[in-house]
Amino acid sequence: MLQEVHVERASKRGYVGNIYKGRVQRVMPGMQAVFVEIGLERAAFLHASDIVKPPAPGGADGTESNGNGHIPSISELVHEGQEIVVQVVKDPISTKGARLSAHLSIPSRYLVLLPYSRTLGISARIEDEAERQRLKDVLTPMIGEDIPGSHRLGYIVRTNAEGQSAESLAFDVAYLGKVWRVVQENIAKAKAGERVYEELSLPLRSLRDMLNSDIEKVRVDSQTTFDNVVKFVHKFMPSLDDRIEHYDGERPIFDLYGAEDEMQRALKKEVPLKSGGYLIVDQTEAMTTIDVNTGAYLGTRNLEETVYRTNLEAAQAASRQLRLRNLGGIIIIDFIDMVDEEHKRQVLRMLNKGLARDHAKTTVYPISALGLVEMTRKRTTESLARQLCEPCATCNGRGVLKTAETITYEIFREITRAVRQFDAEKLLVMANPAVVNRILEEESGAVAELEEFISKSIRFQAEEHYSQEQFDVVLL
Repeated sequence: MLQEVHVERASKRGYVGNIYKGRVQRVMPGMQAVFVEIGLERAAFLHASDIVKPPAPGGADGTESNGNGHIPSISELVHEGQEIVVQVVKDPISTKGARLSAHLSIPSRYLVLLPYSRTLGISARIEDEAERQRLKDVLTPMIGEDIPGSHRLGYIVRTNAEGQSAESLAFDVAYLGKVWRVVQENIAKAKAGERVYEELSLPLRSLRDMLNSDIEKVRVDSQTTFDNVVKFVHKFMPSLDDRIEHYDGERPIFDLYGAEDEMQRALKKEVPLKSGGYLIVDQTEAMTTIDVNTGAYLGTRNLEETVYRTNLEAAQAASRQLRLRNLGGIIIIDFIDMVDEEHKRQVLRMLNKGLARDHAKTTVYPISALGLVEMTRKRTTESLARQLCEPCATCNGRGVLKTAETITYEIFREITRAVRQFDAEKLLVMANPAVVNRILEEESGAVAELEEFISKSIRFQAEEHYSQEQFDVVLL
């Protein structure tokens, strides 16, 4: 069953993870932020908190916040025209430019390199205390001693590293060391606005982040991508070589697994539930709302039981839809009102269980007095609908059209306005056929009155290619 869709067009690769040598374009003290020119269409946004580094033992390099965690003024940190090395942490979304950070990080299979930090952190998802200690013991000698004044690179151990051998981890440390040396050379010779490190393409990134021994099979339908994938896996994950398979069947691979159908459904507002209930998913600029309805489902026992069962199913479906549609920011789920406190707890537990498999960070708050669940989901790219669709040219993304009746009266007002401003013997109105038909059939009396009022004749002409809201009043 389709769980996530990641899209990357060859002509429009995302920018998250890329590192640039930027130039500070505008300092905004009121927002504690700067706009940085990195060679993209819009200047990117960098906040003071993403420049400052928390105090590190032994005086690590980089700007530090003072002891009480207070962030210095942005004007003390950077000035206009200054060159600064930054990394994209969020793609440009809608009208907003990319979001940047000066805290660089370069991921590999099992580790994340933090060039300007000296920490060795371990993912909280590795819960076994003995395994955490083992990883620390294995990695500490590899990454060098923390000698005050020396430059030691920092690392975070990823969840994937659990149970990995010392050889695998040593390979990653060496790989990241090489990558960082190349990045440093690129920084030294790059001009402002140039990219100095590019994140892997989507297929390779997916393998790096998701391929593990639990994955049975990775099927690739493009021969070129397959060849690249095989090389990448052989180099970085040789033990999983046998999981990669080239798909050369007659049917498109998306058809074979029903991915196409699921994606079509993920673009609709309504999500049917097995019980007969349904969700309505509405994405707006400020937030996403999910409304739960019982629909035709009446259950077998009582109303409270019906509501509880529908909400449980809705919690499961909603967590999957958030991943599938890649919805982010503030999300409000309007469950059907429940009286029983235990039922509320179970529905919330089901929602959290469904979100546990999500790669994006989610935060869920308790059910409010109005029966709403408020939550946030962090994402770095546009939602599926915004990647695959564009606003409707007819309604400009409003999702509604003015009726033929409304347009009729707009035309009448436009005629009155035009004859007052300009001199003409007669008028020609060009409009959509549905509007013209309505005027001629239902408004003929009003047209006669209008002609008498303005002392001019009006002719109506139906134009097939005009949308319902489009019209022109021409003075002849």
